[in-house]
Amino acid sequence: MSSSGKDHLGASSSEPLPVIIVGNGPSGICLSYLLSGYTPYVKPDAVHPHPLLQRKLTEAPGVSILDQDLDYLSEGLEGRSQSPVALLFDALLRPDTDFGGNMKSVLTWKHQKEHAIPHVVLGRNLPGGAWHSIEGSMVTLSQGQWMGLPDLEVKDWMQKKRRGLRNSRATAGDIAHYYRDYVVKKGLGHNFVSGAVVTAVEWGTPNPNSCRAQDSSPLFQVSGFLSRDQGRQPFSLWARNVVLATGTFDSPARLGIPGEALPFIHHELSALEAATRVGALTPASDPVLIIGAGLSAADAVLYARHYNIPVIHAFRRAVDDPGLVFNQLPKMLYPEYHKVHQMMREQSILSPSPYEGYRSLPGHRLLCFKEDCQAVFQDLKGVEKVFEVSLVLVLIGSHPDLSFLPGAGADFAVDPDQPLSTKRNPIDVDPFTYQSTRQEGLYAMGPLAGDNFVRFVQGGALAVASSLLRKETRKPP
Repeated sequence: MSSSGKDHLGASSSEPLPVIIVGNGPSGICLSYLLSGYTPYVKPDAVHPHPLLQRKLTEAPGVSILDQDLDYLSEGLEGRSQSPVALLFDALLRPDTDFGGNMKSVLTWKHQKEHAIPHVVLGRNLPGGAWHSIEGSMVTLSQGQWMGLPDLEVKDWMQKKRRGLRNSRATAGDIAHYYRDYVVKKGLGHNFVSGAVVTAVEWGTPNPNSCRAQDSSPLFQVSGFLSRDQGRQPFSLWARNVVLATGTFDSPARLGIPGEALPFIHHELSALEAATRVGALTPASDPVLIIGAGLSAADAVLYARHYNIPVIHAFRRAVDDPGLVFNQLPKMLYPEYHKVHQMMREQSILSPSPYEGYRSLPGHRLLCFKEDCQAVFQDLKGVEKVFEVSLVLVLIGSHPDLSFLPGAGADFAVDPDQPLSTKRNPIDVDPFTYQSTRQEGLYAMGPLAGDNFVRFVQGGALAVASSLLRKETRKPP
């Protein structure tokens, strides 16, 4: 932890911080960069390939993007995100990437310290967040160039590290290292506090007798503890604004069936890695049961296959379901995932195995687990089947853990009557500020706001930073 971070957490001053960011993954890092006075301007000689955007950019020469109308600039842009500001920032950083081009960014960055807003970034892990929890050799879904943050391209960073991109993609270990390095190289470390677990975020209007009585904006109290070798060190901070950037890997989704709490059932890929590392799993073991039809399950299949560990792969969807992620990925860019998809398609438990050591159970529903390492399934015809397994990985997605918010954050979702989901029911935010539509001063970005790729979370950071800078400008002296 930086000395500045310690100062913030140990401070007993009644003066609140302008901003606290909860979460230190790519979203939190990008926002910290923008709040530290790094300001984007359009290069004077830049010509953007999008004619309408180019015309708009020439209308305000010398004005930073943060000070322009993001709604106006993003109007008419289309792409792979539903967020207009995400599309705008992506278009400025990577002007023609969706057309296979590698045109340089039209932005130049100026470090204007007078525009900096004091803030603290709280995170459980090192800067980079959940990327430090992913098995390091796993290859990223997105192209390496899309994993980068402003003003430090991943490929340039990797060249200096004498590393290369594989199939235009980087490993999770490289990306985790890149995010840590980014914080250091950009001089952001004093804003970051690692090992910080937030347990409560509460708010209310200021005391009528306080110096802020004339300001009706809410004050937020962020409480938690620092996880240290000597134990837990509690902290409590006050802020005028809180930004939620915790991502979605906190709470693995569960099946909710009998026996799921048995010790051989796991919900993270790391359990497979650990068992392989200590020799608990070998090619002679009973099969590992992998449940799920997403990329995490595919990663587990690939990992087990690499070590010749037998696999039973169960999933409820049909292999040709258009919603299956494999049917949405270009084969040339993701050959290993399409290999898993091919295995899922061609192999059935009742067929001779074309892939030794791999069997699939398409359209099967898991009924329960038994203490003697058995899994009980029901097939499409209603027939029950029992399989002996050595270890089970339930990899069916994950949910954000917002237990530190009142009602675990459910009241802030687009549909408050449904469970919060980063893909189907994210936090309801203003699309051009990312401020909650239901609570002033509370912001959400990244997967919590529906932006599920690093490439697009940066637009949320731009929107939040622009909104906070406007607030600071309006703040009475």
